[in-house]
Amino acid sequence: MSTLTTIRHEGSMLWSEGRGPILVAAAAGWFLSIGVRMIYPVVLPQLREAYDLDLATAGVLLTVLFLAYGLGQLPGGLLADRFGERIVLAVSTAVSALTLGLVVTAGSTAVLFVATALFGAGIALYAVARYTLLAGLYPERVGAANGVTSAAADAGQSVLPPIGGLIAAAVAWQYGFAFAIPLFVLVAVALWLVVPVGGREAAGDEDALSLEAIRETFAGLRRPSVGYGTVTLLLGVCLWQAFTGFYPTYLIEEKGLSATRAGILFGLFFALGVAVQPLSGAAYDRIGIRRSLVVVMGISAVGIAALPFVHGLGPLVVVTILSSALLGFATVTQSYLIVALPAEIQGSGFGVIRTVSFTIGAASPAAFGAAADLGFFDEAFLALAALALLVIAATSRLPEG
Repeated sequence: MSTLTTIRHEGSMLWSEGRGPILVAAAAGWFLSIGVRMIYPVVLPQLREAYDLDLATAGVLLTVLFLAYGLGQLPGGLLADRFGERIVLAVSTAVSALTLGLVVTAGSTAVLFVATALFGAGIALYAVARYTLLAGLYPERVGAANGVTSAAADAGQSVLPPIGGLIAAAVAWQYGFAFAIPLFVLVAVALWLVVPVGGREAAGDEDALSLEAIRETFAGLRRPSVGYGTVTLLLGVCLWQAFTGFYPTYLIEEKGLSATRAGILFGLFFALGVAVQPLSGAAYDRIGIRRSLVVVMGISAVGIAALPFVHGLGPLVVVTILSSALLGFATVTQSYLIVALPAEIQGSGFGVIRTVSFTIGAASPAAFGAAADLGFFDEAFLALAALALLVIAATSRLPEG
């Protein structure tokens, strides 16, 4: 079967049984949530100038964003189990619009940090609910469905940050975020209208927050297969957040690119994820997590390790292409984890896993920024390449298949 035929077949199956519009709505929300989040690294130079931030403090701002995003995963999972995915997805998108308004009106550094934390928490509510929604809709194609929504996020990250960067450079940094506010409102309405009332929402699962439910959740998390998968996700999150947080700034300050060219390369990185994510999800469905992660992390390690040694736009494009393989790790590991968890604790259990991974991983931008301030910008990227190899080593403890 040719690649084009395979893509058409997968697409028809994902659209079947009336599920297509729901998948599109969920993907649209993820497109906006993650796309707007990654405007931060692109406008970081303007934020540093506007608020007089050094690299270390700028790294802390990114850590605040990612920390709030990490801490919001567990509440999002619990709320999805309690109230259903439609309510959580729509509310998350509406809250994101409101808190983004606070970001663009921040009058001081302190307010900027608080507003950033609130925005990170708002988009966090979306993450787990969209996974559990797709797991219920596509029990036979969870990898492919997650790959589509992850590809939508990468499309958002490839399109929205360059747009935000151009607007910020042409007008002011505030407008680089503000254009997305009405889009969040529109998607919130669409989610409420399109996503059906799910089983948990209809039933009103009042036991989702009970002490017994919490015990069951942590009992499920003690499974070795879940534990090793969580470690793999954590390592990958540390790598991803540090790399994406500082890649545009590195291209500008160390490689001499203009802000516009750096934004375009950053957009290219995520644009490639539109292909990488579905392919990684389909690979997981067919060959399992171990072999999928070896390929994904091996290619990205080569690209990241080469970055300090290349100069000029052409070689940097090549490095960006290789590094974009990193975008496949989340689809593979999270598809594995959502399936490995018992069905009755998917929302809460996956919320705990993502909270642990993204909360601990949130420290990586601050550490990376501190190293860059000390003059170790290149060495910090080499450390990230070594971390990719560590992820490969960790896959040996994951099940075959």
